[in-house]
Amino acid sequence: MKKEVIGPNQLLALIILFELGTAVLVPIGLESGHAVWLAILFALPGGILLYLVFAHLSLQFPNQIISGYTRSILGPWLGWPVSLLFLPVILYNGSRNLREAGDLLISASYDKTPILIINSIMIIAVMYILSKGIEVFARTAEIVLWIVIIMGCICIVAVISAGLVEYRNLFPLHMGDYKQALKSAYPNILIFPFGELMCFTTILPHFNNSRKIKKTGIAAIIVSACLLSFTHAIEMAVLGENLYSRTAFPMFTTITLVNMANFIQRLDALVMLTLIIGAFFKLTVYCYAAVAIANDLFKVNDTSRLVIPAAVIMLFSSFVSAQNYTEHMNDGKTFLQTLLPVFCAVIPILLLLIHRVRRRFGLYRQQN
Repeated sequence: MKKEVIGPNQLLALIILFELGTAVLVPIGLESGHAVWLAILFALPGGILLYLVFAHLSLQFPNQIISGYTRSILGPWLGWPVSLLFLPVILYNGSRNLREAGDLLISASYDKTPILIINSIMIIAVMYILSKGIEVFARTAEIVLWIVIIMGCICIVAVISAGLVEYRNLFPLHMGDYKQALKSAYPNILIFPFGELMCFTTILPHFNNSRKIKKTGIAAIIVSACLLSFTHAIEMAVLGENLYSRTAFPMFTTITLVNMANFIQRLDALVMLTLIIGAFFKLTVYCYAAVAIANDLFKVNDTSRLVIPAAVIMLFSSFVSAQNYTEHMNDGKTFLQTLLPVFCAVIPILLLLIHRVRRRFGLYRQQN
């Protein structure tokens, strides 16, 4: 059976869409106040370093995903249970992305539709695209990225042209603002969204050009960080710090304010479509990562048999994990500050250090 492969442009598109995902949907870096756009740029170097850790491990263990080289580095007795722990973390975080997309649709247009119906439609789309394989999924991302860029440019130009931007909401920046931005960047913004690239450890083995694996990823992260920083800066400039922090979906609120000569308005449909696309690609990557790890651990012959269980778990977790959106966001803060950094940063860094020590002292050969 031919191995599925993806090229540099496809990996670039996947990472950008994944990073934008729900990071443009919800307010991030609230601790940094009006310097949230600066906090995102501060987190960029850390995000690049984390990706280099993921890429280096993938190059050291070709054709293995994170669960595979975790067992190779730690040994089967310790590596297998550690790899298994990635599954609930990935499934839960994927369900959170699904919940946020569903809540946006309900609050914007479908207030009479149960969240179960909305989330079910999206998860069915995820199941369908995964049934076609990772190569088809990556090619779709390469095409959809241009659509997202065009819609994003239309929305940004409309907001600026409507005279909604108040640059005084972004400045001045004092020493305390820089400190708060740095504190917000590490570890919160570093982990969300940059640390979530841990999921790509299951996709990198399909990359067809190992020499460009680091350059492509770094370029995608830089573009993503700049887009996120600019988008949140526009939102902050339009809404102000107070409204930005109290709004569940700042980008949607911002675009609803556009009204140019009572002619150009109601652009919220473009924003909704952009956010749904980003959430869909992020959710699909999470679902694929869960399926790939489960297949690697349990050695299932037909990988497609794992897609439905993973999707169903994400679906039901998305609306039973929290009774309302406020509780959902509070749970997310706790999850972001406790478990997620361990699996997105601590464990991969420890794996890299242990691998280098074992290789330096020839412990792999002794074990063999």
